[in-house]
Amino acid sequence: VQLQASGGGLVQPGESLRLSCAASGPPFTIVAMAWYRQFSGKQRELVASVNSGGSKKYADSVKGRFTISGIFAENTGYLQMDKLEPDDTAVYYCAADPATRVVGDNYKYWGRGTLVTVSS
Repeated sequence: VQLQASGGGLVQPGESLRLSCAASGPPFTIVAMAWYRQFSGKQRELVASVNSGGSKKYADSVKGRFTISGIFAENTGYLQMDKLEPDDTAVYYCAADPATRVVGDNYKYWGRGTLVTVSS
């Protein structure tokens, strides 16, 4: 299974971006998806997660600004990022799993990152 993240780019503070994550490969089932980000020189951190049951979680730093969604029937997920701030500048990764409940960061599938830069 391969995950392809896209939608990153350079935006100004206050603007929006929508990241997409598409899964492909042999027959598989994905019921949980997440977005992580990694700041330069720091560890990767969870941004948001969603499962097929509708359960969503967000990092405190993005609550009210970011919205995660998953169209599991299409093996696709999105991260809508509004009111972007310079501190959101990072490489963003999508992750997915065949289980609805993922312990910690132990997602089975990971995509390559997409860079988001927020700067005036």
